[in-house]
Amino acid sequence: MNPFARKKWVQKRLDPINDRLSELDQVNAKNAQDIKDVDARAQAGIHQAQSSADQANQAAQAAGTEAQNASNAAQQASGHVDSINTTVNGLDQYKQVTDLSVAFRPGTSVLTSDSRQKLDELAASLTGRQGYILEMDAHSPGAGSMGIQSSERLNDAVKRYLVEEHQIPIYRLHAVALGNAVEQQQASSDENAADQSASTDAKPMHIHSNSVHIRLMENSLAAQAAASPQSAAASTGAERP
Repeated sequence: MNPFARKKWVQKRLDPINDRLSELDQVNAKNAQDIKDVDARAQAGIHQAQSSADQANQAAQAAGTEAQNASNAAQQASGHVDSINTTVNGLDQYKQVTDLSVAFRPGTSVLTSDSRQKLDELAASLTGRQGYILEMDAHSPGAGSMGIQSSERLNDAVKRYLVEEHQIPIYRLHAVALGNAVEQQQASSDENAADQSASTDAKPMHIHSNSVHIRLMENSLAAQAAASPQSAAASTGAERP
């Protein structure tokens, strides 16, 4: 056979194969590109999912922090409310600090020198004190309304002296005129206390002298919140605490 003819014959047989190989190369190239595109989309999806998960995690952490802050705020508010309730409940709770009696001469409401000295000492003890009141009950031996009116004059004399001479605020003075009757006091001994408890109708006893009984009552909450005597005097100026 002619070599040239043989070569053409071989080339004719190879052309379909080459065409098929080219077609396969194109298919492979397309598949490779498709795989690359799918992988890129998958990576993008994974990145987006991870980003969304991170954002969700951050949001959850922020929500947890806000919840903790809200819980702390609620606890602080609850403690503040409890503190306010304790303060309000204690505002009208007073305890007796000291007491004294101021005596008057029979038939007069003029303070004696001894009475003025007692009141001076009482006023001096009030310097720098906060949250106090002075309870006063006056007694006079006069009968009925006469005794009441007389004891009112005794109270007025004491209040006037404390206000004018020592600038004690009038709102801190609480007075009652009892005339010639005063409640029966309970004995200090156990035996006398038992005798007193056996009787439910204690009768008032009569008195025979002019006097004003003064009790210094202090509110512990107000006293704790008070400033020092020096700073209180400097801040108030005119009014004695």
